[in-house]
Amino acid sequence: MYLQKLQFCVSIILITSSSFCFGSHRNDLYNPMARLSSVRTASRGRTSYYDSDSWRQLMLKRSRAASSSTSLKLVNVNDYGARGDGSDDTEAFMKAWEAACSAQRAALVVPQSKTYRLTPITFSGPCKSDVTVKIYGTIEASTDQSAYQKDPRQWLKFENLENLAVEGGGYINGNGETWWKKSCKRDPNLPCKDAPTALTFQECNNLRVADLSIKNAQQMHLVFQKCVNVRAVNLQITAPEESPNTDGIHVTETQNIIIDSCVIGTGDDCISIVSGSRKVQATDITCGPGHGISIGSLGADKSADYVSDVLINKAKLSGTKNGVRIKTWQGGSGYARNIKFENIAMTNVENPIIIDQNYCDQKESCPQQAAAVQVMDVSYMNIRGTSASEDAIKFDCSKNHPCQDIFLQDVNLQSGSSVKSTEASCSNVKLTQTGRVSPHCT
Repeated sequence: MYLQKLQFCVSIILITSSSFCFGSHRNDLYNPMARLSSVRTASRGRTSYYDSDSWRQLMLKRSRAASSSTSLKLVNVNDYGARGDGSDDTEAFMKAWEAACSAQRAALVVPQSKTYRLTPITFSGPCKSDVTVKIYGTIEASTDQSAYQKDPRQWLKFENLENLAVEGGGYINGNGETWWKKSCKRDPNLPCKDAPTALTFQECNNLRVADLSIKNAQQMHLVFQKCVNVRAVNLQITAPEESPNTDGIHVTETQNIIIDSCVIGTGDDCISIVSGSRKVQATDITCGPGHGISIGSLGADKSADYVSDVLINKAKLSGTKNGVRIKTWQGGSGYARNIKFENIAMTNVENPIIIDQNYCDQKESCPQQAAAVQVMDVSYMNIRGTSASEDAIKFDCSKNHPCQDIFLQDVNLQSGSSVKSTEASCSNVKLTQTGRVSPHCT
């Protein structure tokens, strides 16, 4: 913790020439209107799957480098031709990135009080040394869909980078309405096509993403793919409830990631965790609107998918379509295991607790199949609030591969104003219940 604060303070001194150094905590973690401007880390007493030793080594390396030299190169995008006047600034950003990436120590700066419009751009490594990207202003997506023909699934992408930090308190705006209008989920008569992810990090190690507001993504807002050792801290991610497939944070094939103190309200999952991900910790999450916090979907098209070692701790969900969910397709293989949901408050959530091994997100019905992704060692502890549907707890598990080692302790989900009572539906599940559990699986 000390080394993290030291490095943060040195970074501020070098960039702003200020001697004022601080660390702060949000007083109201569950206020979705609060501006996310502080830097939070997991408390010392909190259970963590995170590789703390490697993170401390990284912070030690950074703090030593910062204290041994003051020759930080500031790379301002304006100095490379960016105008921030509504014209295309992509080329200027690319030139600025090349300068920062090739420098010994550099911070790429996006100044405040301007809006920079970009077409798809990839910031690639490896770089000569660590790079910090300071976003103080606004980066806005071009709405010219012809500019996305080369790769229709990406807008801003960082790839193959070590020790990258992207932060600054600025804004990233995906201008998603142009894509939402053409979604098959809005108009079933339209063909289903992919839309760009607003911000993607691929194959980045020792990554920090902090203090940013990301809104109105074309599709997903923030994706971590094949990354190792990640901290995503103090992010505000928003899109209208009716915006299709606009997941807040999507984690795939990523290991050792902490998502902390984030406010997320979109048209899809607040956080989705899919195959290849392990040692994932999400803490102090405010979610809603959206589809809740999901593990999966897993096993689509008979694939073998694996997710393990997930902790969702201290979250508040309000008005979401689901609460904490594990969803798998029939016919798949692999597992979802060692998953913990703890200290969660729910308000008017339609399906607060759900495991669905018969997930089917397609127009035609899904045929019955014997194979299934194994769901095992899942615990729900201290989960309270109100359900907007009768099915407050629903375990719809496979006959051939029942859900195993499911544990409930101190779960109290009462009926909301729209329903008279709540119930638990528990099929093909081997579970243990202790403390007060309401509704109760029979």
